[in-house]
Amino acid sequence: MDDLVLETKSLTKRYGDRLAVDCVTMTVRRGEVYGFLGPNGAGKTTTLRMSLGLVHPTSGSATVLGRPAGDPAAIGRVGALIEGPGFYPYLSGRANLHVMARYRGLPDAAADAALERVDLSDRGGDRFKTYSLGMKQRLGVAAALMGDPDLIVLDEPTNGLDPGGMADMRALIVDLARGGQTVLLSSHLLAEVEEICDRVGVISRGRLLEESTVSALRGGRRLRVVAAPLDRALTVGMRFTENAELSGDAVLLDVPDDRTPDVVRALVADGLDVHEAVVTERTLEEVFFEMTRLELDTDRGLVEPGTEILR
Repeated sequence: MDDLVLETKSLTKRYGDRLAVDCVTMTVRRGEVYGFLGPNGAGKTTTLRMSLGLVHPTSGSATVLGRPAGDPAAIGRVGALIEGPGFYPYLSGRANLHVMARYRGLPDAAADAALERVDLSDRGGDRFKTYSLGMKQRLGVAAALMGDPDLIVLDEPTNGLDPGGMADMRALIVDLARGGQTVLLSSHLLAEVEEICDRVGVISRGRLLEESTVSALRGGRRLRVVAAPLDRALTVGMRFTENAELSGDAVLLDVPDDRTPDVVRALVADGLDVHEAVVTERTLEEVFFEMTRLELDTDRGLVEPGTEILR
């Protein structure tokens, strides 16, 4: 499809007896921010490296911009920061980017523009070895941005940044996508992914558990009711929806927002004490831990394969 910028099919990587990536099939579409989400060691970086032709897969395939992974015609249109940035320590940040620009056939102006985008122009003349971890990370992102590539792959781009730097990086990524570029963002920071990504792929222990929009993963909004006695509150709630459950000291109901007053009136009419009635949404963090816990329980034989997460 023309809107697919990156696609993997059953991508697998073994290192001896260890299965690092297990049949990952994912798609990244043009103009979106795609969040590749998973804990450290989940297989994110290995998948990215195979997708860009930096590591040969054990089996499966990957295409970038319609070309096989590693094809020079595609690589020239990709900017990437994979793992940590690598630069000459005794050259300045600007000189390092000039070297990279010339290697890629770009003018020095492309390096200067990239420095400006990551807010490093005022420190561009300083040697790389004097940079803080966050500055090194920003220089790595600048290198990925040179030449306005169609696809930008960023592996943990906010690593080492302070809160202000993280906010600036998120704003930059959103701006890149608005300008028509595609960003594939790998991260273990769930709040970061939830805030800026259009779609996400959730990977754990080498397996892609799900690929969807953030809103679809989080599921619909639910009404959280705290009332006493709790068992009677559940009974009343079930008059309005079949999707009612107990959660700690509350009842969760899948009902439209405009039915909240009806539910409260019914509870009061039945003589219950209503302490709280609020519409809630699950966070991506809650969904992620639910998914990974379900995967682990499936491997242990505690639940049947194919069991879905309650949404």
